[in-house]
Amino acid sequence: MNLVIINGPNLNLLGKRETEIYGDLSFEDFLTRLKIKYKSVTIDYFQSNVEGEIINKLHQSGFSSEGIILNAGAYTHTSVAIADAVAAITTPVVEVHISNIFAREDFRHVSFLGKNCAGSISGFGLQGYELAIQSFLFK
Repeated sequence: MNLVIINGPNLNLLGKRETEIYGDLSFEDFLTRLKIKYKSVTIDYFQSNVEGEIINKLHQSGFSSEGIILNAGAYTHTSVAIADAVAAITTPVVEVHISNIFAREDFRHVSFLGKNCAGSISGFGLQGYELAIQSFLFK
């Protein structure tokens, strides 16, 4: 199985940024653990703080991979363009959020992406990415 994880803005700072919310593990270290645990899965990883680059990666992966795990960060709540890109591709997308977006500021309760995704996972920390992988493996 070939999956792509796409992380949006500020997620390059995991392990350093607001550790009380996001934890103290870098995504790269977490990704290494995922790849060891899920050896039968090829996991491609992409992170960008730039909306257009995220859209380009969705277009690039959205017709060839078997699944996309997308944490669009703050773009979740603002980007019609990323929502449109998710709607335009054929690869199923699972939306992931490390924090519980519904326990945070009101503006974070709205996801422009969610209606175009196969599912959404929120509030389980980095484990949300693993839950997303499992959702593709055990369908």
